[in-house]
Amino acid sequence: MTQEEYNNLSARIIGCAIAVHRQLGPGLFESAYQACLAHELKRAGMKVQEQVQLPIIYDENRIPKSYSIDMLIEDVIVLEIKSEEELSHLHLAQTLTYLKIGDYRLGLLLNFNVRSMKDGIQRLVYRF
Repeated sequence: MTQEEYNNLSARIIGCAIAVHRQLGPGLFESAYQACLAHELKRAGMKVQEQVQLPIIYDENRIPKSYSIDMLIEDVIVLEIKSEEELSHLHLAQTLTYLKIGDYRLGLLLNFNVRSMKDGIQRLVYRF
């Protein structure tokens, strides 16, 4: 996938997140936003996987189901869904860890507990 294709796909995902936020607003649990966003993304024709399990390798041992990605879109973009008053550096670290462990290039950290969704979007690049 080219960088332009990643950019186009992430723009479509962000458009769907904005649509969900416009309809629901802030203040709900992450699970509600995730379910509605999954519906919106599927309706837009995207492949959506939820709660994707990732193993970690520790001391040369594969430990299955160590991490769970909230959503994986088109097998290439990681979505981490939050509904927090404020995101911390740990939320960023968590998403970057998912990118690294899964060998993904791009992730979106989406915080729906904001007045305007554009303030709740962080695009994280692991490698290009």
